[in-house]
Amino acid sequence: MANKNLEFAGDYDLQYVYISNHKGQGRTHSLRGENITQMIVELNIYEGIYKSSITGSMVIADTTNLIGNLPIQGTERIFFKLNNKLTNNSYANTLDFTEKGGHPLHVYKVTDRKQLNDTTQTYTIHFASREFVRNQRVKVSECFSGRIDEAVYSIFQRPEYLDSKKKLYFQKSRNQDKVVVPNVTPFDAIQMLSKRAMPDSFRDSGVGYLFFETPRGFHFRSWESLCIGKNGKPREIKQKFRYVQVPVDRFGHEVLDEKGEPLDKVVEGYRNVESYEFKNNFHDVAANTALGTYAHTVITHNIFDKSYKKDKYHYHNSFQSTGHVDNNGGYGNTATYTTSNPMIVETPVDYDVVDGDTRQKGVSDFAESRISVMPTTQYLHNEDTGSYGVDVAQDGVLEGERISLKNQLHSGTRLQMTVKGQAWLQAGDLIQFDVQTVENRDNATYRLDPQLSGRYVISSIRHRIAGDQYRQVLECIKDSSPKPYGIGRKSYAEIAGEEKSPSTPSDIDYT
Repeated sequence: MANKNLEFAGDYDLQYVYISNHKGQGRTHSLRGENITQMIVELNIYEGIYKSSITGSMVIADTTNLIGNLPIQGTERIFFKLNNKLTNNSYANTLDFTEKGGHPLHVYKVTDRKQLNDTTQTYTIHFASREFVRNQRVKVSECFSGRIDEAVYSIFQRPEYLDSKKKLYFQKSRNQDKVVVPNVTPFDAIQMLSKRAMPDSFRDSGVGYLFFETPRGFHFRSWESLCIGKNGKPREIKQKFRYVQVPVDRFGHEVLDEKGEPLDKVVEGYRNVESYEFKNNFHDVAANTALGTYAHTVITHNIFDKSYKKDKYHYHNSFQSTGHVDNNGGYGNTATYTTSNPMIVETPVDYDVVDGDTRQKGVSDFAESRISVMPTTQYLHNEDTGSYGVDVAQDGVLEGERISLKNQLHSGTRLQMTVKGQAWLQAGDLIQFDVQTVENRDNATYRLDPQLSGRYVISSIRHRIAGDQYRQVLECIKDSSPKPYGIGRKSYAEIAGEEKSPSTPSDIDYT
């Protein structure tokens, strides 16, 4: 990672921030706009795999009444280019929102206006990509037929809809369907289609796509594609982060570069994590049980032939049929695992007695923990397919899988950490996070935490510029473990201890 004029990790180059009014001018009628760089107290840019567009905000300290003289009313445009100064790939190290090299951002709101003293007022300018405001102004009312990704691209680029000029990175869907979009916004229409899309990958599984924007363009793809490639191999890790006292490998040895020299301090500064916390953990068993993450019964009612069908989703039986973050991810520097490991074991947690037969049950065996009723039919558009554009008999199975996969992301392990700003990172990238165990190192089997260390997908990024520091707040998620939690005992009785006698009723004594 060669650097040019890079003095420290988190250093950045922000030469200008221009704002132009509804006439495309600044106060001096400059066609480029008004340079407000010196007025900015804090600049934030937000992107994420659950956000359909980029948004941001600027806190302004105004001593010249720019808000009144420009004026700023929510119809302006903002131009700037943020650079990390790194020379290995200038495009990747730049957030370009200029008219020449990128796409300007659009102001849509001004809030928190306060007068601090006789000469200074502060306020916050909120902005977003053009597609954000365009989405509020137009509606989609049309019937789309064919592959789901082709329907999304039609909404994305057509002049009467989003009319986007940006790149769309998409993953082909293997299913085709006819979908009637009933007069909703383009983003809502795309979300409708996203729920139906199934990836055209090396595995014949997975339901549901993500639609999101990064500074490089828009993405329409499955969660699986963020973890592994179409050939089943793991995606490349964009950055390795560590929260350790010194750079060490899993055996406690100091990490050296390829020449055997101590690592570059600036490079290591980018890898070091300033602070972190786990915002959520997959082991909220009660919530995931109720949500249907582990087990789910879907009752489909076929309106065409007046029949119904029950399908049961089982988390552990279905886990290896889809790609996950730790597929072939390995652990530390040497170990490699060819499959993912579930975030919860199959050990029996309870049992049922049926006709005198005791049946051991794990968390995935309680199919009635969530029951959903799903109306479906074929021939709705003269095609012998169901809600997903495939055989109507698969609707219940696919719906159970879609809901579980969604829950694994939203209710899975979610890590938030603060690092030095690195413009080449974007939402959807894979990173590695290493954190040392807190146990006695002399007795530790692993130097790094065996479950929480490993690969994560960046689900959201907050780019924050304040003073002389460029930082990023990364929220990262994972749906699997690099190392298994182990196999427990097979009998619930062995875990729960000695069997208790049956419950007996006891009348209340009012005397």
